[in-house]
Amino acid sequence: MDALEFDGLVANHDQIRVPPDVAGQIPEGSVVRLILLLTSGEGDGWRRLSRDGFSAAFSEEDAVYEKLDDGSARR
Repeated sequence: MDALEFDGLVANHDQIRVPPDVAGQIPEGSVVRLILLLTSGEGDGWRRLSRDGFSAAFSEEDAVYEKLDDGSARR
């Protein structure tokens, strides 16, 4: 399966225009699978959620794991 990526807009609540250069790469009559990724007004929502989840995993309480057995800092 090949992937083609482009930015687009939804018009009339049900139409997505495929740019001509992308459409030219799709053979006539091809069956395609569409995956829509929506961006929020605050930027990429998934990226924000991933960053927040990753940061939450490393709280101040976890700092104890950054020390070696002799008490010296690992970094």
